[in-house]
Amino acid sequence: MRIRSLSILSTVAVATLLLAGCSGSTTPDSTPSASADAAADLCSVAAEPGDVSDGVTVDGSVGAVSNATFDLGPSIDAIQRTVVTEGDGDKIAEGDYVRYALSAFDATTGERLGDAGYAADDMLPNAVTADSPLGQILGCATIGTRLSVALPGSDTSNPSIYIVDVLGVTPLAAWGAEQPAVEGMPEVTLADDGQPSVELPDGDAPTELKMSVLKEGDGPAVTAGDTTLLQYYGVSWDTQKNFDSSWKNGAPISIDGNTYVPGFIQALEGQKVGSQVLVVIPPSLGYGEGEINESDLKGQTLVFVIDILANQKAVAPQQ
Repeated sequence: MRIRSLSILSTVAVATLLLAGCSGSTTPDSTPSASADAAADLCSVAAEPGDVSDGVTVDGSVGAVSNATFDLGPSIDAIQRTVVTEGDGDKIAEGDYVRYALSAFDATTGERLGDAGYAADDMLPNAVTADSPLGQILGCATIGTRLSVALPGSDTSNPSIYIVDVLGVTPLAAWGAEQPAVEGMPEVTLADDGQPSVELPDGDAPTELKMSVLKEGDGPAVTAGDTTLLQYYGVSWDTQKNFDSSWKNGAPISIDGNTYVPGFIQALEGQKVGSQVLVVIPPSLGYGEGEINESDLKGQTLVFVIDILANQKAVAPQQ
């Protein structure tokens, strides 16, 4: 269900977690491995249980919208976190991009504030770190865990109760089925972690957009206005050099509404989560025509390898 805008955990400044409009914003065998140290760091920052979080009764199975019963009007001075159901999956670790879902309730009135993350394209995964409030909420929980979380109120909001389900960890590179190479397109080679390198073919750059799917995923398809979590590796056909890369920048990216250059948007739309797409973008669908300028890419033909890791559907305007 799509609900009114609400900042999850706003009292502890988790600005990237939004309900209903929902922003969350991770190779062959590309799911990040959880080191013992990384998991231990998250374990140490997890919020402690308290009378309020312990007193929540939850109905429903993990991974489905839940109902919560609790005493109204509690006093909550700090985050409280109780494990309702412990999952049997791996522990999440520092830097993992975690998929989770939640049901939110006003702790004073009992009103259900909304649900998010239960649909595959409802909410992007978030990076979990020991120095973030999300780390306090999820800690080093195992996949399949359900948590009850009690949050203090603020000057503008009542205290709240969240039921949070830890659903999985998103791989940091495309995992779809490999597809046959397309003749005449650049050649892509992948490192062990999935990071690509690109070798351009001889000859002039194409004057029209060219695209091929290198790996085809099985997740939801990207549509206009969505927000996609992705990795990218960009090469200029003109200079034959890599000019930018999320891999080298250290993290996948997402931009609200996928407001990239037109050719990049065309490469995303219609593709499924888990896919890897190779696209050659002429200047008219990139940064414009004109003299080549290496600093702003104007006039250059661009080559991108794009890994589609997750997608969040655009919220339809309210009538």
